[in-house]
Amino acid sequence: MQNVDVAIVGGGMVGLALACGLQGSGLRVTVLEQQSPESFNLQEPPKLRVSAINGASEALLRRVGAWEKIEALRLSPYHSMEVWDRDSFGRIAFDGSRLGFNRLGHIIENAVIHQALWEKALSCDGISLAAPVSIQQIAWGENEAFLTLDDGAMLTARLVVGADGAHSWLRQRADIPLTTWDYGHHALIATVRTAEAHQGVARQVFHGDGILAFLPLCDPHLCSIVWSLAPNEAEQMRQTEPDAFNRALSAAFDMRLGLCHVESDRQTFPLTGRYARQFAGHRVALLGDAAHTIHPLAGQGVNLGFMDAAELIAEIRRLHTQGKDIGQHLYLRRYERRRKHSAALMLAGMQGFRELFAGSHPAKKLMRDIGLKLADTLPGVKLRLIRQAMGLHDLPDWLR
Repeated sequence: MQNVDVAIVGGGMVGLALACGLQGSGLRVTVLEQQSPESFNLQEPPKLRVSAINGASEALLRRVGAWEKIEALRLSPYHSMEVWDRDSFGRIAFDGSRLGFNRLGHIIENAVIHQALWEKALSCDGISLAAPVSIQQIAWGENEAFLTLDDGAMLTARLVVGADGAHSWLRQRADIPLTTWDYGHHALIATVRTAEAHQGVARQVFHGDGILAFLPLCDPHLCSIVWSLAPNEAEQMRQTEPDAFNRALSAAFDMRLGLCHVESDRQTFPLTGRYARQFAGHRVALLGDAAHTIHPLAGQGVNLGFMDAAELIAEIRRLHTQGKDIGQHLYLRRYERRRKHSAALMLAGMQGFRELFAGSHPAKKLMRDIGLKLADTLPGVKLRLIRQAMGLHDLPDWLR
């Protein structure tokens, strides 16, 4: 029987960031992942799943030693953002250089981040990676949790961390209730080539029946798109023939980058909000999508997860240094309070923002256009919004 201090269920980006952040702590850490890691090939076109990594997440990835590996693979910095309401005067633009930042974030393929973190974890003493492996059973004792794997092996851990995604097996086994709501939209994702160069600007347009984001990739004429639409419209757009799709996409984007040409498969998935009632319990903690999922309109999902990892890293290290039991719910409550608060604020903000920009009622449209115009012109508002989007208000002390 293997004995570890921390067992992380889920070897995705957030789970691996937690593992890498515990390197050198003297704790024995194991990561249990259901799927074998895919190797990333620079010769292949960009993957469909990308993340907008903000400054706070970059700070974490640098500190755990994964950022250099990411830079060696592929990433695309963006220095400006544009947001507008279609067929109206509502618009706001953020120029990073005018606000004192040389960039606002990076668009990075999830596969790049995952490979960099996986390679880093492999090189760390005290961290073991097991994949592919599934957990068959888990039981919580007073001083440790007991896990039985699909090959019959058993291990014990003082703390089990659920980083196993939105449909978390561990959350269900721990009987942690979940609040869910349907955003009523599906997201369509694809890679498109634009007639005009994106110039390192992230763009997002709102219209009554959806939200469309163009995220700049390394190639100056390639963007990753996330198009939030009603389910039937999203499916129709996924299936429509390429020329018709290209025309519809270009029109929905107000021809901002000229005619667009889809260069990849088109995938759709439902958008669902989730919020776990507890982020921690006896010998268990949740982070990332296992604890919360939000609408992708602000690109903050993985950034929230990385800050969960950053806070839990700090808390586990503090407890271990003080000789306290890292699995006691009493001690994990500080992590739980801080991250539940941050997640709740983000969820509420995104829901309010989405409600404001839904529909084409003239009064609502006028109100949001005036709001965008004021935010674009009032002194100090943009800097505050950008610092919030970059996660600089939410950094744990050890990352400052």
